[in-house]
Amino acid sequence: MTIKPVPSISSIGVVAEESIRDECSGKVPQSVTDMWESLSPEVRTALIASELKVDSSNLKQTQRDRSESSTPTVLSRSSSELFFDQSSSSCDSSKELEGVAHVEKCPVSGAKVVLTPVERAPKNVFAFTKTQSLEKSEVVKTSSATVTTTTKVVSTSRGWRNIFSLPISYDVNMVAHGTLFDTVNSQLLDATGVHPEGYNTRFAVVDTEVEALYGDKLRSYFEHKGIELTVCVVNGGEADKRSEAVDKILDDLCAYKLRRREPFLAIGGGCVLDIAGMAACLYRRGVPFVRVPTTLLAIVDASVGVKNGIDYCCAVTDETYKNRVGSFYAPSACLLDPAFIASQDARNISNGFGEILKLALVRSSDLFDLLEAHGKTLIDTRFEDESLRTAGVSSRIIDLSIQIMLEELGPNLWETKLDRCVDYGHTFSKLLEMVPGADIMHGEAVNVDGFFCIVLSYLRGYIGMDTVNRVFACMKSLLLPTNSSDLDLELAWQSCKDAIEHRHGEQRIPLITEMGESVCVSDITEEELERALEMMKTFDH
Repeated sequence: MTIKPVPSISSIGVVAEESIRDECSGKVPQSVTDMWESLSPEVRTALIASELKVDSSNLKQTQRDRSESSTPTVLSRSSSELFFDQSSSSCDSSKELEGVAHVEKCPVSGAKVVLTPVERAPKNVFAFTKTQSLEKSEVVKTSSATVTTTTKVVSTSRGWRNIFSLPISYDVNMVAHGTLFDTVNSQLLDATGVHPEGYNTRFAVVDTEVEALYGDKLRSYFEHKGIELTVCVVNGGEADKRSEAVDKILDDLCAYKLRRREPFLAIGGGCVLDIAGMAACLYRRGVPFVRVPTTLLAIVDASVGVKNGIDYCCAVTDETYKNRVGSFYAPSACLLDPAFIASQDARNISNGFGEILKLALVRSSDLFDLLEAHGKTLIDTRFEDESLRTAGVSSRIIDLSIQIMLEELGPNLWETKLDRCVDYGHTFSKLLEMVPGADIMHGEAVNVDGFFCIVLSYLRGYIGMDTVNRVFACMKSLLLPTNSSDLDLELAWQSCKDAIEHRHGEQRIPLITEMGESVCVSDITEEELERALEMMKTFDH
C-alpha cells in the first residue's frame, strides 16, 4: 500500500498567492509583489500558515471554485483533530480527507476506506473511516401494476490501522569443518550475544544423542572461555515433539532467568530445533535463539527457515496432527558444521538425502546430477570421502541445497503464497509419518511421497518413462524407500483433503514437469490416485 504524503504548508504557497490575486481581481500592486518575492521561503510559509489558521475556509472555498486546479486541499489541523471532528462524516469533510489521505476499496466488503496518517506515527498508524453503501430492491406485483422499491443504506465506521513491517535478518553461517567446538573458533560464543562485563553464564538446549557424543566438548569450550553453561537436555525423536518438551525448556529458562535479549543455543536434530524454536517464541513473548543443526536433514532443512512447531494430540478427535501447533519465528543465527554428519549412521544420512533430492527434483537438475553420481559414496563414507571433499562435491551439495531453500523461503517467509515447490513430498508424507507404529523417518516419508508424485506426473503426461526410471534408480542408490504398505487409497485421498484444509481451499500439490521444474496442481481425483497406486505396484521397491 502506498500512502499519499500529506502536503506541507510550504507546498501551497503558489495556491495561496493565486487566491490573493483572485480576490484582488488580479490587480496586485507591483510593490506588494516585489515585497512578497523578497521574503525568504521560511517567512512566506509562516505567513501562509498564519493566514490559513485565521480563515482556512475562504481558501478552501476558493480552491473548490477553481475546479481545474489539482492541488489538494490543505488542512491547518492535525490529522487526529480532523478525524475526531464531529463533522467528519459530512460530504465536505470526506472531500478534505481525500485530499490528504489514501483512499482504497475494502476487498471484502467493498467499502470505501479513507486512511489518514496520525501526527505522531505517520508511517505506521492511520485513522480511517469506512463508508459502505448497500442497495436492496423489492418488487411487488399487483393486478394493476408492478412496484419496485429500492432502499439504499449508507453506513459509516471509524477506527485505526497499524502497519508494521517486522524486520527479519539472520545469518546462516558455514563453520569450517569440525571446528565449532575448537576454542580458537569464537563463532559459537559470538552467537550468544554481547553481554555486560562479568556476565559469565549461557544457556543451551541439547539433544540427548548430542549430549552423549559432544556434551563434554561443549562444556569444555565454554569453560575455556570462562563461561558457565547451563544445559537443558531433551529427547529428539518425533514421538517427543510434544508440548511437554516445550514446557521442560520453559521451566529451565525460568530457573536460569534468561534475559530478554539473551540468545540461547539449540543444538540437535530437526525435532529439537523445532521444539526449542517454539519455546523461544513463547518465552517472554519472544527471545533470540541460535540453531546448531547436527544432522544432515536439519542442516539442509529445519535450520534455514523460520518455522517451528510441535505435533498436537487433539482430545476431541483423539488424533495426533503433525506440526499442527507452531510459529513463524526466525533464529538470531544458524551455525552449520558439516562434521556432525560423520556421527550419523547410513540410514540417518539417507534420511537427509530425502529432503535434498526433493529440492533437486523441483529446482535443480545440477543438484540431481551430483546426487546421481556421488550420493551413494557420500552415504557410505558419511561425507568423509577425502577425494569428494577436496573436489568440493560434499560442500557443493550442501551449499546448493541450502541456497535453494533460502531462495524459495526468503521471499515467502510467512507463506502468504501457498503454491510452493518446496512442499513437494509433503502432501502424503504427513499421514505416513503419523501412522501408529510406523517405522519411517521424515526424509524417508518425503521420498515415498515424492516417488508417488513422480508416478502422478507420468500419468498426466508431464514426464516420460525415462525420467521415472532415472529418478527411481537415484532414489534406490540413496537407500531411500520408494513405497510404503501404509500408502493406500484411503490414506492418499485423506491426504488430499488435508492438503485442501492446510493450503486454504486448494490441493496445491507440486508435480515435476521436467527435471528441476515443477507446477502446483489442485485437481487430482480419487480415480487418479487409484491408477497411480496400481502403477506403483509394478516397480521393484
